[in-house]
Amino acid sequence: MPVLEAKDLSKQYKLGQHLVHALTGVNFQVEEGEFVAIMGPSGSGKSTLLHLLGGLDSPTEGNITLAEQSLAKLSEYKATLVRRHNVGFVFQFFNLLPTLTAEENVLLPIIIDGKNPRKYEERLANLLELVGLLDRRKHKPDQLSGGEQQRVAIARALISEPAILLADEPTGNLDTKTGTAIMELLRISCNELNQTVIVVTHDPKAAAYADRIIFLRDGDIVEELHPGHDQPLSERLRNIMSTMERLES
Repeated sequence: MPVLEAKDLSKQYKLGQHLVHALTGVNFQVEEGEFVAIMGPSGSGKSTLLHLLGGLDSPTEGNITLAEQSLAKLSEYKATLVRRHNVGFVFQFFNLLPTLTAEENVLLPIIIDGKNPRKYEERLANLLELVGLLDRRKHKPDQLSGGEQQRVAIARALISEPAILLADEPTGNLDTKTGTAIMELLRISCNELNQTVIVVTHDPKAAAYADRIIFLRDGDIVEELHPGHDQPLSERLRNIMSTMERLES
């Protein structure tokens, strides 16, 4: 079983008097431990798709199966529980609570879920070591750089061992060097934790870290690339950029 499956996924919404077709019959699967990037021109439906995959919004038609559970067949309450237990989110603007320390921000999903944070002390330490913040664990967000705050957000997304990690433009608010470090960290989470990762990005360099790149245009998947990490980065970037140019023309 794939860890996530989208079947005949469509999303429509009204914008004034107009009906916008954000997604039109999207189908794809994601396997455990796979790193998938979603790309496409502005307005192609990338963020809409990510929100549907994470259960933050409901499709107009179609279904999402997450961790072997069909979200369409669940009540809103049960769908919320499935999302809470199986999905970790990383956003462009970090979304850390300013009054909490780094380690408290990381443990927040555990506390919200009513679990004992003491039982997660070993995993907390391992994740803080993975993201390179063991020595910054007592610092609050305003004492951390943007890259460090995003590392805290990644550790927070991973603390509850989610089936899938969803990242919406995780490097969009960072400089090039820091963005590269964040993408390398997400790649490490796949390689060392067998974490499934889906990233929405407009950045070809970020997408080049993925095992597979899905390209959207006008709300549908129009192409896929498998960059192949045995290829030089320059070749991977050239293939990604040429595909993007073709879709935007």
